[in-house]
Amino acid sequence: MLVNRLFHRSVDIVLRPLKIAAAIGHLLTDPVGQVRCCHTPCAAWIVDTPKASLISCVGGSGKTSPYTTAIYKDYGDSFCHSPRSGNITLSTIDTLALKADPNHIEAYWPHAQKSRINGVENPCWCDWPSSDPADFLLPKALHHWHKGFFDHDLKWCINVVGALELDFRFSLVQKRQGFRTFPEGISRLKQLTGRDHWNIQRYIVILITGITPRGFVTAIRALCDFRYAGQAPRFNDITAACVQKALDEFHEVKDEVIRLRGRLNTKGVVIDNWEIPKLEFIQSVFPSIKSSGPILQWDANKTEQAHITLVKDPARSGNGRAYEAQIC
Repeated sequence: MLVNRLFHRSVDIVLRPLKIAAAIGHLLTDPVGQVRCCHTPCAAWIVDTPKASLISCVGGSGKTSPYTTAIYKDYGDSFCHSPRSGNITLSTIDTLALKADPNHIEAYWPHAQKSRINGVENPCWCDWPSSDPADFLLPKALHHWHKGFFDHDLKWCINVVGALELDFRFSLVQKRQGFRTFPEGISRLKQLTGRDHWNIQRYIVILITGITPRGFVTAIRALCDFRYAGQAPRFNDITAACVQKALDEFHEVKDEVIRLRGRLNTKGVVIDNWEIPKLEFIQSVFPSIKSSGPILQWDANKTEQAHITLVKDPARSGNGRAYEAQIC
């Protein structure tokens, strides 16, 4: 809890100039040389899921959505729950303050856990005008879609088709210029990049067709349609509706995955629920497109690549002396 509070306190100090500009405005020059009074609310905060939970002040170790009011038992619902607005979080924090002193860590923490709050008393966004976590915490294509495909969809296919059979089918894919193939199969692959996840998705639907029931193929194909449609650079009402339509189609046939023993735990026992956080997170894609535009403009690929080229590589090339100065 102290680490969570330290993060919000530190970010609050860094963001203070933006908060002042958001409240009273700041004179900036536009591309044609005109001076304008600009305000700076938070439009998008590009972070992964653990950081999104930290920023939205939810706890529960993944059992509470940072984007909506859903908890883990609601992750399989076929509709999007109401957004987790800043007012909801702040009202919960105010209620907790009546039960225990926020400065008394031992007494406050149990109440925070029961309320699914991470113990932060003053979120860094609480005094940022026109900024709400329900608006600036947006879905992430890299983590929620492509990583979700590798963690769940692909495992369902391996369990239903069989690792040997699916690897054999991948080995038969003909080589094409610009496309990666997997002559050794995919069941034993680990530590893959997002590009590898995309390459596997190119073939998965056609490779499971003919060996799995139609309902299972429909479920996998619907999720692939959802991911492909959601990557469009621009949307209108019709194309945005196609994204949600694909997700709705998956929920109509998703029980076929459990019926075919697609969801298994490490002991080989069937998991008969849909308590998958990434499945609930993608319910926010359509509302996000309607309010904030295409998802890919907020993608984390560029920032994560920049973190390697602009921070990690230069840090490794230093001599280790005056570390902070060299990093700056």
